[in-house]
Amino acid sequence: MSNSIDIIQPGMRDVVCEDAEPVCIAEGFRFVEGPAWWPAVGGLVFSDIPGDTITLWTEASGHRVWRQPSRRANGNTIDPGGNLVTCEHGSRTVTRTTPGGDTATIASSYRGKKLNSPNDVVVKRDGTVWFSDPPYGIKPEQREQPANYVFRLDPGAAEPVAVCDSLSRPNGLCFSPDERVLYIADSDTAIHHVHRFEVRPDNTLAGGEVFAVIGCGVPDGLRCDAGGRLYSTAGDGVWVFDADGTLLGKIHTPETAANCTFGGGDGRTLFITATSRVWAVELNISGA
Repeated sequence: MSNSIDIIQPGMRDVVCEDAEPVCIAEGFRFVEGPAWWPAVGGLVFSDIPGDTITLWTEASGHRVWRQPSRRANGNTIDPGGNLVTCEHGSRTVTRTTPGGDTATIASSYRGKKLNSPNDVVVKRDGTVWFSDPPYGIKPEQREQPANYVFRLDPGAAEPVAVCDSLSRPNGLCFSPDERVLYIADSDTAIHHVHRFEVRPDNTLAGGEVFAVIGCGVPDGLRCDAGGRLYSTAGDGVWVFDADGTLLGKIHTPETAANCTFGGGDGRTLFITATSRVWAVELNISGA
């Protein structure tokens, strides 16, 4: 790749060197999503949704199938206990997997009805699990929920609680470094918005104003770095915003980027899942 880094504002140079180049670390997939750096297994896990697979990549060994079938896993994250939390389209559930491979369902219904199609997930430091539930992975006649919610699952709870019902297609989620802000991507093709919500002390949400508009494709996966900048995947790569919503620059990929995460030994590698390939680019700053 060439001209991969687009410097729009000088602050982008604090994020990444102008001559940095994303490196393809894995390819040959159908549609990759849900990258998560998992220290307990020493590498990156990511989903291939139509391939019904979760793959593990390590710098030493490259990539191999880690779970198949994955029940059409999508979003992944790591909880404070070092476990993998996964949104599964096929089972319409959220699961937790230990480093040893033991898996348990932690969310499957709301008010006694099946979830739509859990999509992306983040875990707060207090152990609460937050996930989006648009209908992308089901047929219209399978739908049981009256809205496309964002949910919060409290530790030990049997069912989640809805914290947001105002977005058309809630998708990627990301907390600010201090966890006082929750960013949510609305991937409706007519909207293209990333919303900013205040997280109250009781873990309810307030606000929800538009933080950014993605002008190429739709916003999907979201991440914050240690400086509070927001990274949103888009049709042409990853867009990087300052905490005030200023677009600083872009990290381009040759295919649509669906999600991204920070990882590596120092947390300064940005891994990007982009359609059939996974890319890695070295940054000047670590993830939140």
